[in-house]
Amino acid sequence: MSDKLSKKIEDRQLQIGMVIFPGFTLQDLAGPQTAFGLHAKTHIIWKTMDPVPTDMGITLNPTITMHDVPDNLDVLFVAGGAGTPEIMKDQELLDFIARAGKTATYITSACTGSVLLAMAGLLEGYRAATYWPFYEPLIALGIEPSYERVCVDRNRITGGGVTAGIDFALQVIAEIKGRDAAEFTQLVLEYDPQPTMNSGHPRSARPEIVEQIKGLWGRTDEAVRVAKAHMERRARSQTPAPF
Repeated sequence: MSDKLSKKIEDRQLQIGMVIFPGFTLQDLAGPQTAFGLHAKTHIIWKTMDPVPTDMGITLNPTITMHDVPDNLDVLFVAGGAGTPEIMKDQELLDFIARAGKTATYITSACTGSVLLAMAGLLEGYRAATYWPFYEPLIALGIEPSYERVCVDRNRITGGGVTAGIDFALQVIAEIKGRDAAEFTQLVLEYDPQPTMNSGHPRSARPEIVEQIKGLWGRTDEAVRVAKAHMERRARSQTPAPF
């Protein structure tokens, strides 16, 4: 961690803001929050305090609205999930993410949350990871893709899909509090993955299984459409008016 970032994080309880939205994936939040909760005050952020449905139907209660989020967040985190294409059109939420990102020390995400960071203008000039079927909309937003499970590019830290959230959180903790704190957290969680099969990524899964997932995630096409429309609007707004 740079001296500049070190000075911003004092000997105090860390403040971590975690953005959710209708249709987010519970595991995108639950894994990182469980790790972060050992070291920080975590704020679960949405527009209201009403329960927010996940993409599997379970609801989660926010702990704070985006209007009350402290402006000294050490970490801004954005979850992902099946609701991403729709929430990409939510300018109010994107404006909040952009504002919070201006003062947060670290800008982070798991899964498709990186696409929302990109929509909010927080990943320009940075590499980022995302859920594997969602690299196309990320690229459409002009972001350099990273196919690592966890991508660290200065103070932008992004994780791949769903289960990468725990790996991601451990890396964030290591960046902020050091390797000992991260290893302590890993042991507390007994995070010792030993999958019974080897199909957790397209590079190892059978082709027919990969095709099934591609079909399930037809939402990618909608996300690409929204991303391209966003970039077209931005290009028009930056075009000088004729004399």
